[in-house]
Amino acid sequence: MKPKEPPSGVDSVLLHICCAPDASHGVPEMQKRYRVTGFFFNPNISPGEEYEHRLSATRALAVPVAFPLEVERGGEEEWEEAVRGLEAEPEKGRRCEACIRMRLGRTAREAKSSGFPAFSTVLTVSPKKDAAMVNRIGREEGEKAGVLFLEENMKKNDGFRKSVEATKRLGIYRQNYCGCRYSFRP
Repeated sequence: MKPKEPPSGVDSVLLHICCAPDASHGVPEMQKRYRVTGFFFNPNISPGEEYEHRLSATRALAVPVAFPLEVERGGEEEWEEAVRGLEAEPEKGRRCEACIRMRLGRTAREAKSSGFPAFSTVLTVSPKKDAAMVNRIGREEGEKAGVLFLEENMKKNDGFRKSVEATKRLGIYRQNYCGCRYSFRP
């Protein structure tokens, strides 16, 4: 399948990365059309050891896939405020929507302040994320920040399966839960 044509004047993208597994497929797909800079901003990931494990895996992925990676730490209090009262919501529910909005809002503002013409996210690789919801939030946050959001559904064309294969091939850590303590089910 032929990749979508980039919007006029868009040659680079700040790409929100939630984890190395989603990025293992999402970054190469975006690199077919854009110069990609990864943006790791995930104050939702808990516990701290898990955050460090996912960040380390993303840094390891950036070497063979060849993309620059920006890391934004902090935001835990902002995240707690965003999801307060939504702790019992199911996966793909209102808690996820609030969490994604908070992270994509920060990514949009960073893209605007750093001079990127557009931003996007690899969140839509995961079958645990609703691509239509993620794209709607991305559009809304992009409009607020004054920067274009590039809509994607990276599950298409076996994107999730390809991410599983890539992480196995590259020896990249693959987590078994979304990241926040409310999604962790031992």
